[in-house]
Amino acid sequence: MTQSTRRALRIYAGPKARAHIRANGLLPDHINVIPGAAGGPKGLILGPIDRFLFGDWLPRSNQPIHLVGASIGAWRMATACLSSPLDGFIRLERDYVHQDYALEPGRKRPTARQVSDSFRENLQSFYADRIAEVLHHSRYRLHVLCSRGKHILHHEHSVLTPLGYAIAYLSNACSRRWLGLWLERTVFSSPGVTGLNKGPFTTEDFPSLMLPLTEHNFLQAIQASCSIPFALHAVPAISGAPAGAYWDGGITDYHLHLSYKGLVLYPHFQRAVIPGWLDKQLRFRHRPTTFLDNTVVLAPDPLWVERLPNQKLPDRTDFLTYSNDLNSRIRNWKIAIAESQRLADELNEWLIRLDPDLVEPL
Repeated sequence: MTQSTRRALRIYAGPKARAHIRANGLLPDHINVIPGAAGGPKGLILGPIDRFLFGDWLPRSNQPIHLVGASIGAWRMATACLSSPLDGFIRLERDYVHQDYALEPGRKRPTARQVSDSFRENLQSFYADRIAEVLHHSRYRLHVLCSRGKHILHHEHSVLTPLGYAIAYLSNACSRRWLGLWLERTVFSSPGVTGLNKGPFTTEDFPSLMLPLTEHNFLQAIQASCSIPFALHAVPAISGAPAGAYWDGGITDYHLHLSYKGLVLYPHFQRAVIPGWLDKQLRFRHRPTTFLDNTVVLAPDPLWVERLPNQKLPDRTDFLTYSNDLNSRIRNWKIAIAESQRLADELNEWLIRLDPDLVEPL
């Protein structure tokens, strides 16, 4: 296959998921869980797949589906629960691509306060009076992941917070469970699914707290799930939740490498499903585990990625690279998004023909 005809989409699956596809194919009513990873602008390339799945494919079935999200993944999964998800995904993409901040003199990036305030206003405008339809969707059960600070990270502080994250990094390098001494996985779930045994994954792997997602705390939980340390401020308190500073859900669960129940369809921006944000440099934690045995990962081919602007997916470094050239960043991101339509088209084609031989081991 030449580079010009090489497929943009790669399909990976754990052993149980591959066996399921060979025996039963893959139909929309087979899906029990869809995760949405943290990853900032990388998530933009999944927009066409999101629109295809939630606007076309999944509506052909009727079963309840758990949507699990952290950071931009939480925003994506909450948007899927709107009564008109296609319009929501288009607006999410537009709002994210065009975000801009007036820089203070001498600064190359906006302050955490600027970004936090702007994002809070955007969320309020985005969901407005539509929170109830998200929480009470007829089929989708939303789970928003945040990271609650403990001990030295219990409150945000200009000196203690960097120190706390340095300690958390060293603890995590020794043992992922040791990260739980400083940060607690906190899951806010749609009504009716609160509890350690009712959700779409088990929680024995990491200190976890399961709480109700309500109209009172929805915006706080989404904001917290997207609050990248030092880039945004933590949410200092969430209604109905224990005291503490709440940060990005990707810190504890970067790519949602969770012990799932049922068949998982995972639109992702890479093959590896990395457990936590602090594991990015720990390559030995990038390997699949039995947690992912029943997971199908949809990801772009690395060679396709190399043909995008700057030979990479959009990412947070672009905000700094193009800090004085907003139009170039917007142009390059739009090119990447337009190219990613191929991912959705190839997924649709594969689901129609369903060639199990195209499914690679995860």
